[in-house]
Amino acid sequence: MSTFTAYPLRLTFGVRRYAFGARRIADALGKTGLPDGVVAETWEVSDHDDEPGVVTDGPYAGRALRDLVRAFPDELVRPGWRGPHLPLLVKLLDASHRLPVHVHPDDAVARARYGAPNGKDEAWHVVEAAHDAVVWAGVRPGVDRAALRAACLAGDFDDVLLRYPVRAGDTVLVPGGVLHTFGPDTLIVEVQQTSDLSESVMPHDVYGRPLAPDAWAAAVDAALDIATSNTLPRPERGPEVVEDGLRRMVGCRGPRFVLERWAFVGEVTASPGEGGFATLTNLGGDLVVEGGGHTVPLERGASCLLPAALGAVTLRGAVGDLVVCAVPRDGDAS
Repeated sequence: MSTFTAYPLRLTFGVRRYAFGARRIADALGKTGLPDGVVAETWEVSDHDDEPGVVTDGPYAGRALRDLVRAFPDELVRPGWRGPHLPLLVKLLDASHRLPVHVHPDDAVARARYGAPNGKDEAWHVVEAAHDAVVWAGVRPGVDRAALRAACLAGDFDDVLLRYPVRAGDTVLVPGGVLHTFGPDTLIVEVQQTSDLSESVMPHDVYGRPLAPDAWAAAVDAALDIATSNTLPRPERGPEVVEDGLRRMVGCRGPRFVLERWAFVGEVTASPGEGGFATLTNLGGDLVVEGGGHTVPLERGASCLLPAALGAVTLRGAVGDLVVCAVPRDGDAS
């Protein structure tokens, strides 16, 4: 059996050109390596079949993340874990235009309806938001399916979905089964279960192409069939803890993932994972991440994966500003 080499893993990222995006990921974060034109999403840490990440540096350069997850589940994900893919997927998402109103299945619906191993809980951490940016998330109490369907077909969501303003620093935890959207002019870091299952109630697809009336009506019914949750998400700001020069703000803590915002100046040594792997997404100045005898640059707008076996890492940079995502110690890593 080969031995796993634990060090910070930089990965290739995938790009989605959905109609709701523009150029905020490049313009606001200075992220490099992007194509010209609309960039709605970058899949920063992905073990999804449609956008598989490949290691770019170090001993595993050129190796697919999927291969490493399968070969070294205990060392890369967490001890005792087994599964078809890395449990979390991390994105940058540009909602320059409001996203379609849509819903993702929860685990039970994903297995029964789509034959998938899991559904899609997700959380959005807001990096930038315009003064009029909002989130619609969850059906108002007392709204039945007939009223919800009529509102979807009329494009009138204010009377059926709960609406909240959002601002930079907010985090919204959205379980599978919740109808939702957000924007405009909003930039987020999203952490989610590894899934791309979704149903939209809009009269067009994610590229802005119109649907035929019958196809639209069928799409609305499909979305309402999987809108199973009574959860009513709202923007939150968690507690902050300052220790040894590191300020940690808890954005959300759910059964699938924990999301924190870390800030520091100069140098800190810390263990981002909770007994398992963690991801870092850099929102501040250029950093280096040291661990396992390797030093990995992490420029602004870039992400990396820290394997479970790596333990503590040292972070160095003039101004550190990171979104840290991990599987909670007492959570479900499916």
